[in-house]
Amino acid sequence: MNYNEIEILIVEDNPNDAEMALRALKKNNLTNKVLIVGDGEEALDFVFAKGKFSGREQTHRPKIILLDLKLPKIDGLEVLEAIKSNPKTQAIPVIILTSSKEEKDMVESYRLGVNSYIVKPVDFDKFVDAVRDLGLYWLLLNQQP
Repeated sequence: MNYNEIEILIVEDNPNDAEMALRALKKNNLTNKVLIVGDGEEALDFVFAKGKFSGREQTHRPKIILLDLKLPKIDGLEVLEAIKSNPKTQAIPVIILTSSKEEKDMVESYRLGVNSYIVKPVDFDKFVDAVRDLGLYWLLLNQQP
């Protein structure tokens, strides 16, 4: 896999949720270049081209990051803060896709600069629709610098 071509980074520790997101993207023909990582540390390694991703050119950024909040090693809010506080990565759209309906998580996510906060629908068809709409907007309609 050429890590310089990744367009969508999915940061999700639950394999079922990661697979559901991938299937939803595939169903809507939005899966050309997707990478799934299972924890916050791996996500930051990818974004900042460290660790096993140290050969990746940091100038090639994903077009969108789908980020869960409850992650092992480094949680989603810490990942979000690291991305949004760095001038080189702060323009990458980050979408929180989580099961957390806690208002404090939502408030903190927006304070840290999240682009969108979506609570995962339990129903697969609604989840497919939500991911389709996210993909269409952030990959096709949204203009990025």
